[in-house]
Amino acid sequence: MKPKVFIDGEHGTTGLQIRSRLSARDDLAILSIPEAERRNRDMRAEMLSEADIAILCLPDDASREAVAMLEGNNSTRIIDTSTAHRVNPDWAYGFAEMDAGQRERIASARFVANPGCYPTGAISLVRPLVTAGVLPADYPVTVNAVSGYTGGGKQMIAQMEDPQNPDHIAAPYFVYGLPLMHKHVSEMKTHGLLSRRPIFSPSVGRFPQGMIVQVPLFLGDLNGAPSLSDLHGIIERHYAGQSIVEVVPLAESASLARLDPTELADSDRMKLFVFGTEGQGQANLVALLDNLGKGASGAAVQNMNLMLGR
Repeated sequence: MKPKVFIDGEHGTTGLQIRSRLSARDDLAILSIPEAERRNRDMRAEMLSEADIAILCLPDDASREAVAMLEGNNSTRIIDTSTAHRVNPDWAYGFAEMDAGQRERIASARFVANPGCYPTGAISLVRPLVTAGVLPADYPVTVNAVSGYTGGGKQMIAQMEDPQNPDHIAAPYFVYGLPLMHKHVSEMKTHGLLSRRPIFSPSVGRFPQGMIVQVPLFLGDLNGAPSLSDLHGIIERHYAGQSIVEVVPLAESASLARLDPTELADSDRMKLFVFGTEGQGQANLVALLDNLGKGASGAAVQNMNLMLGR
């Protein structure tokens, strides 16, 4: 019998991307609610109960409500793409490449919290260095990032694409999260193994999909004053054997004059770079990904496959 998969919120940006990725799969039975019935609580509860795996593409409160609907149900497994459960220790964190054994934790979990797009990039760069003892947990980490506007969902897509929208955004690029209270910060801190709250400055560019996440470091303030090669080696070893996460060779990184945030648009992969000049004492760690690929929908499908043993 084919596993039954229900995407609760399939008509939103992330849900549509997941549904598109699953459209050609003949090994799954997709349960679906018509868009007109998407707020029908009884119908949602029925689908959630019937599914083998439910993927929640909902706001935080609605995701919590969906989980509560399953009280007394011990069979439906959940992948939540909201921020509601990402720092909950009872939920497996759905970044399969994060650590050795994380793939197995996801595969065996009933509850999986899908990572955020920005945190995926930041954690991928920071955690290997903290784990290796090179980056102190209390280092003053700063994370600077730019995302495609689809990360803001249907509302922002309309604001960016429709000049007649009353809240139309005409700017080619804008910074937000100015009070430094972005909801992804706690996720970066927890799964980045940091004891000090990082400063996170997010921004949005006038392109639909893509993302660059940057973490600059002063090498003299790190344990052992590592070189660029040392940092690169640590990150490269951490992701050795991975197919989705690629650590770009130092020589190739040094040959680049610019980095395009849309390079991996429509891809579920992620590239990691170490930039800088040996002897200068500074490094810029960079993650390149698609905010809807490895950063959202692609990661949810990857987690689903692991949970199904695929």
